[in-house]
Amino acid sequence: MHRRLFLSGLLAGLGCSQAPPPGPKTILLRSGWQTENIGDIAHTPGVLRLLEQHLPEAHVILWSNALDHGVGEMLARRFPKLEIVSGEPAELTAVLDRADFLLHGSGPSVVAWKHIDAWRKHSPKPYGVFGVTITLESEAASTAMGPELRSVIEGATFVFTRETRSLENLQSVGIEGPELGFVPDGTFSFDIRNEDAALAYLAENGLEERRFIAVIPRLRLTPYHQIRQVDWSEEKIRERTAINEAHAEADHAKLREVIERWVTETGGKALLCPEMTYQTGIIDPLLYDPLPETVKPQIVRRKEYWLTDMAASVYARAAAVVSFECHSPIIAASMGTPCFYVHQPHDGIKGTMWKDVGLRSFEVEEDSGAEIADAVLAVHADPEAARAKVAKAVEFARERQRFGIERLSLALV
Repeated sequence: MHRRLFLSGLLAGLGCSQAPPPGPKTILLRSGWQTENIGDIAHTPGVLRLLEQHLPEAHVILWSNALDHGVGEMLARRFPKLEIVSGEPAELTAVLDRADFLLHGSGPSVVAWKHIDAWRKHSPKPYGVFGVTITLESEAASTAMGPELRSVIEGATFVFTRETRSLENLQSVGIEGPELGFVPDGTFSFDIRNEDAALAYLAENGLEERRFIAVIPRLRLTPYHQIRQVDWSEEKIRERTAINEAHAEADHAKLREVIERWVTETGGKALLCPEMTYQTGIIDPLLYDPLPETVKPQIVRRKEYWLTDMAASVYARAAAVVSFECHSPIIAASMGTPCFYVHQPHDGIKGTMWKDVGLRSFEVEEDSGAEIADAVLAVHADPEAARAKVAKAVEFARERQRFGIERLSLALV
């Protein structure tokens, strides 16, 4: 410190002006994985909000190749000053030159590890990974960690996983180099709403605030071959389809028990809605059609896909959200709504994030429909206690996220 003061005085005495202080740092956020899933959409604005809150002086460039379905417009409304770019690294060399730090955003894995690899080959500037799942063996949406991914991980300034199980994975294989830690899924900081669309939808369907539950179905393995072009063999498609067909009825019978008991014991309604595009086609056969005729008048079916902002506004007014998908409950939690995740074993280790933040989850092959229904009805019995528990969990998640942004801030110095 004394040396800096001395040099400053010496330059002034020589008639020289000090060099201007460095300007704001530029963070290149690589995020945005697919738009067919409102959860994958939610990662990006969640992390953008954290950067806005805790690093307001930084210039942020979002690098996303998933901006269709109205996602780009939604992000622009919420973050009007945000610079957004799309493309492959070779097309974005000028952007890579401008950025001081590459931050890989929250997601099901280090999704864009090849883009990180391109970044580090382009220049020696630092990078980090924020709120991801990392598996040692391939599962769900997370690929196994091979030598190339390991090299990318070990070259990072920090790698923060969204569950402690992923952190344990990194520690168990002796990852050296980056700071390792636990930072929950970016969706816990999602805050975008579409109030006009949600309120119109609720009024149109007679859904009264805190008088309905939202229920989200899911097949064991996402049928991506029905959603977009995939490089799958016919044998792989048959194997995945067979797994889905073997479990679909037994799994969803438990959600139907929750729906039936909610309607009959509270007099409220149930909204059956999708998290992914394909789920609009399974709502009727797996959830609605088998319900008793006496229950069906109290059921609303969302048969169209929706964006995360409208879903958030609807979930904000639900009594509870019950889901086989992981992110609708997190979106609900970020809105202050009690939520329950029913984990299917094929969905991998990401379900452990619920226990990590202090929220309750169920195992579809271990817990009965009656047990899940009892937990949901407990929300009806004491809604204030249920909302307080959710608020405590979200506060903890956001505190861990704040820690992650602080480590990023230090890396920018």
